Amino acid sequence: MAHAALWNKSREDAVREVISRRMALFYVVAAVLGGGVVAVSAQANRVEVPTDYMTGYVLYDKVDKPDRKIIRFLYISPQAASLRDAGRPLPNGTVLVMEDHAAETDASGGVITGSDGRLIATSRITAIAVMEKRDGWGASIPVERRNGDWDYGAFDGAGQRRNVSTDPCFACHLPHGARDYTFTTLTRPIN
Repeated sequence: MAHAALWNKSREDAVREVISRRMALFYVVAAVLGGGVVAVSAQANRVEVPTDYMTGYVLYDKVDKPDRKIIRFLYISPQAASLRDAGRPLPNGTVLVMEDHAAETDASGGVITGSDGRLIATSRITAIAVMEKRDGWGASIPVERRNGDWDYGAFDGAGQRRNVSTDPCFACHLPHGARDYTFTTLTRPIN
């Protein structure tokens, strides 16, 4: 009966529903088997958006995401900025902030680029993600998901916590252990 209901939906809606059902089943099984995945998600409440990141942190990169019509502004806490170039792990207390800005679009919804070929960011912040490193935080994360002592938080554009799992953050950063679970290096502050 459930499969018949999928035929009355668009293919995209049907795929979303199947994925949602599988993810729900995954979380139920994880909770029954010991809560490993649930424990990862529960830790996100200890990470907050720093109130001074726009003025007190180093803006070290901007990444265009034309497929999502956003520009990511990447900030690093000042005490860690000089260490990123050295190729050493970032110190405990380091906070990285990823702030997504909506890109300017034309009347047809296409992104607009500047004379430098880059997307043009609006002042509208659509999402904020924060990763923070604190001594011992990794101990509460299951070893198969652990990103050293990093933890994550997901927020809306106003800095309010979103009710979403941070499991995708752990999964995406996990393969980058050799780079202290981060994607970018500080090459120069952006003015």
